[in-house]
Amino acid sequence: MLLPKEINLEFPETIDSIHNYYEHLVLDKLVSLNKSGDIEAGDISDVACVALNSLPPRYVRYDVDMAFYLSPYEYQEIENKIDGAVSKAIKFVKKHAARNNRMENQGD
Repeated sequence: MLLPKEINLEFPETIDSIHNYYEHLVLDKLVSLNKSGDIEAGDISDVACVALNSLPPRYVRYDVDMAFYLSPYEYQEIENKIDGAVSKAIKFVKKHAARNNRMENQGD
Protein backbone atom coordinates (compact mmCIF):
# COMPACT_ATOMS: atom_id res chain seq x y z
CA MET A 1 0.00 0.00 0.00
CA LEU A 2 1.39 3.39 -0.93
CA LEU A 3 1.10 5.99 1.78
CA PRO A 4 2.36 9.56 2.08
CA LYS A 5 5.76 9.77 3.79
CA GLU A 6 4.43 11.82 6.66
CA ILE A 7 2.19 8.99 7.85
CA ASN A 8 4.10 6.77 10.27
CA LEU A 9 2.44 3.42 10.87
CA GLU A 10 3.51 1.09 13.61
CA PHE A 11 2.63 -2.53 12.98
CA PRO A 12 1.62 -4.80 15.83
CA GLU A 13 3.94 -7.67 16.75
CA THR A 14 1.28 -10.13 15.55
CA ILE A 15 1.99 -9.12 11.94
CA ASP A 16 4.75 -11.75 11.95
CA SER A 17 2.13 -14.48 12.26
CA ILE A 18 0.72 -13.76 8.77
CA HIS A 19 1.71 -16.46 6.31
CA ASN A 20 0.55 -18.39 3.28
CA TYR A 21 -1.58 -21.31 4.50
CA TYR A 22 -0.14 -23.57 1.80
CA GLU A 23 3.49 -23.20 2.96
CA HIS A 24 3.27 -25.65 5.84
CA LEU A 25 1.13 -28.08 3.88
CA VAL A 26 3.52 -28.12 0.91
CA LEU A 27 6.55 -28.61 3.17
CA ASP A 28 4.80 -31.39 5.09
CA LYS A 29 3.97 -33.10 1.78
CA LEU A 30 7.59 -32.84 0.64
CA VAL A 31 8.86 -34.32 3.90
CA SER A 32 6.47 -37.26 3.65
CA LEU A 33 7.28 -37.86 -0.03
CA ASN A 34 11.01 -37.58 0.46
CA LYS A 35 11.45 -40.20 3.17
CA SER A 36 13.14 -42.38 0.54
CA GLY A 37 15.49 -39.53 -0.40
CA ASP A 38 14.38 -39.28 -4.04
CA ILE A 39 14.62 -35.49 -4.03
CA GLU A 40 18.11 -34.04 -3.76
CA ALA A 41 18.56 -31.98 -0.59
CA GLY A 42 19.46 -28.90 -2.65
CA ASP A 43 16.31 -29.26 -4.76
CA ILE A 44 13.75 -29.36 -1.94
CA SER A 45 13.55 -25.57 -1.63
CA ASP A 46 13.23 -25.23 -5.41
CA VAL A 47 10.42 -27.79 -5.48
CA ALA A 48 8.64 -25.99 -2.64
CA CYS A 49 8.93 -22.63 -4.45
CA VAL A 50 7.67 -24.02 -7.76
CA ALA A 51 4.76 -25.77 -6.04
CA LEU A 52 3.81 -22.69 -3.99
CA ASN A 53 3.96 -20.44 -7.04
CA SER A 54 1.44 -22.67 -8.79
CA LEU A 55 -1.05 -22.51 -5.92
CA PRO A 56 -3.29 -19.55 -5.12
CA PRO A 57 -2.12 -17.55 -2.10
CA ARG A 58 -4.23 -18.06 1.04
CA TYR A 59 -2.91 -15.78 3.76
CA VAL A 60 -3.89 -16.44 7.36
CA ARG A 61 -2.69 -15.56 10.82
CA TYR A 62 -3.21 -19.02 12.25
CA ASP A 63 -3.60 -22.31 10.39
CA VAL A 64 -6.33 -23.36 12.80
CA ASP A 65 -8.47 -20.44 11.56
CA MET A 66 -8.39 -21.82 8.03
CA ALA A 67 -8.95 -25.41 9.08
CA PHE A 68 -11.91 -24.41 11.26
CA TYR A 69 -13.78 -22.75 8.39
CA LEU A 70 -13.13 -25.40 5.71
CA SER A 71 -15.67 -28.07 4.92
CA PRO A 72 -14.35 -31.61 4.49
CA TYR A 73 -14.86 -31.19 0.72
CA GLU A 74 -12.83 -27.95 0.65
CA TYR A 75 -10.04 -29.50 2.71
CA GLN A 76 -9.89 -32.48 0.33
CA GLU A 77 -9.81 -30.08 -2.61
CA ILE A 78 -6.83 -28.27 -1.06
CA GLU A 79 -5.07 -31.61 -0.48
CA ASN A 80 -5.63 -32.54 -4.13
CA LYS A 81 -4.26 -29.18 -5.30
CA ILE A 82 -1.17 -29.64 -3.13
CA ASP A 83 -0.61 -33.20 -4.37
CA GLY A 84 -0.81 -32.03 -7.98
CA ALA A 85 1.35 -28.95 -7.46
CA VAL A 86 4.08 -30.87 -5.62
CA SER A 87 4.09 -33.69 -8.16
CA LYS A 88 4.42 -31.24 -11.08
CA ALA A 89 7.08 -29.25 -9.22
CA ILE A 90 9.19 -32.35 -8.58
CA LYS A 91 9.07 -33.26 -12.28
CA PHE A 92 9.85 -29.68 -13.30
CA VAL A 93 12.86 -29.34 -10.99
CA LYS A 94 14.24 -32.79 -11.86
CA LYS A 95 13.88 -32.05 -15.58
CA HIS A 96 15.67 -28.72 -15.29
CA ALA A 97 18.37 -30.10 -12.98
CA ALA A 98 19.08 -32.91 -15.48
CA ARG A 99 19.25 -30.39 -18.33
CA ASN A 100 21.62 -28.16 -16.36
CA ASN A 101 23.84 -31.15 -15.56
CA ARG A 102 24.00 -32.10 -19.25
CA MET A 103 24.90 -28.53 -20.20
CA GLU A 104 27.63 -28.39 -17.54
CA ASN A 105 29.08 -31.72 -18.71
CA GLN A 106 29.16 -30.52 -22.33
CA GLY A 107 31.24 -27.54 -21.26
CA ASP A 108 34.00 -29.78 -19.86
